[in-house]
Amino acid sequence: MISFDEKNAIFTLTGKGTTYAMGVVDGVLEHRYFGAPIHAGDDLSLFRGEAAGSFEARIPGTVSQNQISAEAPAYGRGDYREPMLVFRGEEGETTVDLRYVGYRIVRDHKLAGLPTSFGGETLAVTLSDPVRGVSVELFYTVFDDAPAVARSARIKNTGKGKLKILRAYSAALDLPGNGYDLITLYGAWVRERMPERTPVRHGVISVDSKRVSSSATENPFAAVVERTATENAGRAYGLALVYSSSWKISVEGAQNGSTRLLGGISDFAFSKTLSPGETFDTPEAVFAFSPDGLGGLSRAFHDYAREHLMNPAFVKRPRPIVVNNWEATYFDFDYERLYPIIDAAEGTGIDTFVLDDGWFGARNNDSAGLGDWTVNRSKLPEGLTPLIERCHARGLKFGLWFEPEMVNPDSDLYRAHPDWAISCPGYEPLLSRRQLVLDITRPEVRDYIVSAVNRVLSENAIDYVKWDSNRNVTELFSSAAAENDRECFAHAYALGLYDLFERIVFANPGVFFEGCSGGGARFDFGMLYYFPQIWTSDDTDAGMRCLIQYGTSYVYPPSAMSCHVAACPNHQNGRTTPFFTRCAVAHLGATGFELDLSKLPDEERNAIREQNELFRRDEDLILSGDLYRVADPFSGNLFGFLIVSKDRSKATLTLVKLLAETNAEHLFPRLPGLDPAASYFIEESGATFHGDTLAEVGLPFDCRKLGDFTAAVFHLRRV
Repeated sequence: MISFDEKNAIFTLTGKGTTYAMGVVDGVLEHRYFGAPIHAGDDLSLFRGEAAGSFEARIPGTVSQNQISAEAPAYGRGDYREPMLVFRGEEGETTVDLRYVGYRIVRDHKLAGLPTSFGGETLAVTLSDPVRGVSVELFYTVFDDAPAVARSARIKNTGKGKLKILRAYSAALDLPGNGYDLITLYGAWVRERMPERTPVRHGVISVDSKRVSSSATENPFAAVVERTATENAGRAYGLALVYSSSWKISVEGAQNGSTRLLGGISDFAFSKTLSPGETFDTPEAVFAFSPDGLGGLSRAFHDYAREHLMNPAFVKRPRPIVVNNWEATYFDFDYERLYPIIDAAEGTGIDTFVLDDGWFGARNNDSAGLGDWTVNRSKLPEGLTPLIERCHARGLKFGLWFEPEMVNPDSDLYRAHPDWAISCPGYEPLLSRRQLVLDITRPEVRDYIVSAVNRVLSENAIDYVKWDSNRNVTELFSSAAAENDRECFAHAYALGLYDLFERIVFANPGVFFEGCSGGGARFDFGMLYYFPQIWTSDDTDAGMRCLIQYGTSYVYPPSAMSCHVAACPNHQNGRTTPFFTRCAVAHLGATGFELDLSKLPDEERNAIREQNELFRRDEDLILSGDLYRVADPFSGNLFGFLIVSKDRSKATLTLVKLLAETNAEHLFPRLPGLDPAASYFIEESGATFHGDTLAEVGLPFDCRKLGDFTAAVFHLRRV
């Protein structure tokens, strides 16, 4: 609900479990509050910083810009903290003074060319500086069923000359006090999204990506939590960007005792020139809040993503259980190698066979064929039809791998259009994984990709697509770009990418699309708008997946994580883990298999069937349940996820012991989130306990009995 108190000039946005308030004073739109619900009628104009120090420049009234909390802080009129917006006029001037003009309530708000949250009520507040010739419309979308606020900005050149944007972050939020910790997710290939917690200090701390991708090295998410906050207690604020290209998030401990959290498009190698009348939309930044620690913050983001971001057609539907041939065959396959895998899937509960890299062009290794989206007739002389028919005869659907953004120099596409690959004049293009990146900022390149991919999908019975991207961009330049776009290539790439998704993903509504980027290198809310799940990591080892899936869950729901059971010894790190453990960890997301089914003995195929039946029985928990992290593998030797249904009628607990210990401590994992007054029957032990006992005393299970990388799974039912 959105309300405006005209007497006190206070906007109040009320959503599930949150209030966001701001007011207009002396023409400045000032932040007042974001947190747990408060009464909308109270006069929040009294909560305002006073002028301090002879060095503080005053605005009309008694306060300085450096003391207040502007909703759209800009540089040049006395606020010396990190600005949300930076402009430059034709004479080189950077000063801007944005003042309140008015507001409107927007229905079905949509940003130009960008994924946008849906299903909420949106407040649009207009600020303007007629001297500089710029207006900024701030968007705030609030939701009835998620404790989050989605923010973005639309910048318009209202002057007579050109206006250059040097920084266009999506939002800024000033929090009271300095006693916070910052939590971010760092990583690399095969070890994505590792949590890192550090004290917020005076000055600026920032994380970013300059890779034209949200990246595996840092994730476009940050949490600012009270220093005493734990997994289940304490105020926690989070920011996640709905964006898939270069980005930046900053946190600043300020001199006035506040902490500023802001972020959006990376301002590294970025500028955008607007001609008179032109506009520029920033991607959304989603702020979430919880008084219940980091776990509560995660559940807030999970609810937001499932209810207001991910494709409603798929988000809560049962997911395909796939078998992918990549680790079974890599590039070395033909019909005779693939048929046995398809045949062996029959009767196991696996419902989709996915043909990975190597089916197209002259693709026998990773040095050739990318860009040529026609069937490799030397491997598959009769095309895809025999494989599709074989799948259908065995009761399976058929899926296909694509990497549409890339091209090999050894390809028909590159030989015909070498200028379509991203490069910089005077330099030899850099290869990564023996491939280059197509310049999808160019309409003709996007038209080719759309035509080539949609032709394959229309000419074949394709039910599932894995969309991959196996390198980051270098040489940020496009010879075909308009002059005004050459200095914002990374953002233009994002707009081109989202255009591809609109024209391919949404143009094929019956096809299930999974995102991938060399594993989980592009795991962000922008991608989840188009893909209901993303390949979480190329590391399929269950032990490492405990860490990766734990960190990923800080902001992304379990249903968004694609998690497969792989062969042992594991192809990435050589580790051997029990089959039950591999299944238990894979069942904490959208499950599947990455192995050669035809080489498994009957007892293991029967085990796959049993595990798939078990997964299907409680899949609704993965799709819509509340996640509680009950054991932290980064601070201890035990991993634990408890997933509870929304009505708290059932739950599953998964524990994994990383390493066996001698004379270890006796741990009883505590289980929050259950109905404290209800009794729960534990299927595996036959015992019954009340929810409050399980939350305060713990589960009666001796974790010392678990050996190296062994798992235990418990199913709880309310009785």
